[in-house]
Amino acid sequence: QFELVESGGGLVQPGGSLRLICAASELKLDRYVIGWFRQAPGKEREGVGCIGTTGGSPSYVESVKGRFSISRDNAKNLVYLQMNAVKSEDTATYYCARESTVYSAVVTTETYFFDLWGQGTHVTVSS
Repeated sequence: QFELVESGGGLVQPGGSLRLICAASELKLDRYVIGWFRQAPGKEREGVGCIGTTGGSPSYVESVKGRFSISRDNAKNLVYLQMNAVKSEDTATYYCARESTVYSAVVTTETYFFDLWGQGTHVTVSS
């Protein structure tokens, strides 16, 4: 059973940092584009960013550029979302997801391309 599992969420003060981890069971993440998404209470899910199979040139939504970074450790079969200088508006449940196509050249956060989602990890930014 393929499964994605996020971890690392929690309570963080404004301006602080947090690192989220996306892990997989029975699945080699290095074959897939991995996206990070978030959903705040009462809002629609939005793409935060995504990373291609080689790990080069991740893309980000404008609101997190310069603060968040996505990386992957293919040897450990993990994908990370490093969150720095967090703001209250970053409070949300964060999800990682896998694009459906193996070795896809499409690096996007359009949800249409993603077919496997984790259960989410919650991040609260508050003093």
